[in-house]
Amino acid sequence: IVIIAIANHFLTGKLLIAMPTMGDPRFFRSLIYVCVHNADGALGLIINKKMNSLSFSEILEQLEITNVASTQNKTHDVYFGGPVETARGFILHSAEYNSADTLVVDNEIAMTASLEIIKELAAGTGPSNSLVALGYAGWGAGQLDNEIQENAWLSADPDLDLIFNESVEIKWDKALEKV
Repeated sequence: IVIIAIANHFLTGKLLIAMPTMGDPRFFRSLIYVCVHNADGALGLIINKKMNSLSFSEILEQLEITNVASTQNKTHDVYFGGPVETARGFILHSAEYNSADTLVVDNEIAMTASLEIIKELAAGTGPSNSLVALGYAGWGAGQLDNEIQENAWLSADPDLDLIFNESVEIKWDKALEKV
């Protein structure tokens, strides 16, 4: 009965914490925010792996975005969101920002994958909290459920501070403390 309950429990809006025994090096000590999880599969963004090889200003340069705020309150780090579509940008952000391209996950968090939100972040007019990621983590139908049953992942409730403000070096540990 417990296995059935786990298999039917969707994790949209939750954190996935890679178990210390995770064999896939792309996910070792990863913390993933799950944007979508349903019978068709799951999509999430790794929120604790910064990319040192690419900066937000380099992304703006590549996209030829020149309307950059002269005094930005917040610098935008670029994260490795996952191994799928690594050239595509995804912005995980606070839900007060909403556009036609926004996937609202819950009343606090949303995700947008559009050029418009990148322009707004550059101009300093985007969402109050945001995380810029390239690529995403994806699972086919039933795949994430199987990995959870095989003890590859733990799940935990998220909080905005952990997602957007905590240092990447301690996010995974802080998430484990929540379990």
